[in-house]
Amino acid sequence: MPYDPDNIFAKILRGEIPCHKVFEDEAVLSFMDIMPRSPGHLLVIPKVPARNLLDIAPDDLAALIRRVQRIALAAKEALGAEGITLQQFSEAAGGQEVFHLHFHILPRWEAQRMTPHPAPRGDMAVLAEQAARIRAVLGQ
Repeated sequence: MPYDPDNIFAKILRGEIPCHKVFEDEAVLSFMDIMPRSPGHLLVIPKVPARNLLDIAPDDLAALIRRVQRIALAAKEALGAEGITLQQFSEAAGGQEVFHLHFHILPRWEAQRMTPHPAPRGDMAVLAEQAARIRAVLGQ
């Protein structure tokens, strides 16, 4: 299927839908997930129009994954997490629901279980505070 430029993440990229931004450069945008499954749950999306991991150009994927690692390290540090769960789903059969490539970064702690999917909507003030803590580590 072709890329749909009206998907929710494309609208966020265009500024049509607000987000709690964590990081942005020429290649990616990272923002807090509004239905967090873990404290500090955030997303990283490429600025290129790619449905998922299966159709992005290799050079764009390389740029994306470098930023995913940097943002994951910052989230772990900013929130004092003990680990990170990284998720990426490709195509409906693989669990993908929004058809714009995205990585989920979920800070994790040994004693904390992830909230089941779909998670309830997060507290916007908490998301804003977590985004600010991660931005500070990133120097954003």
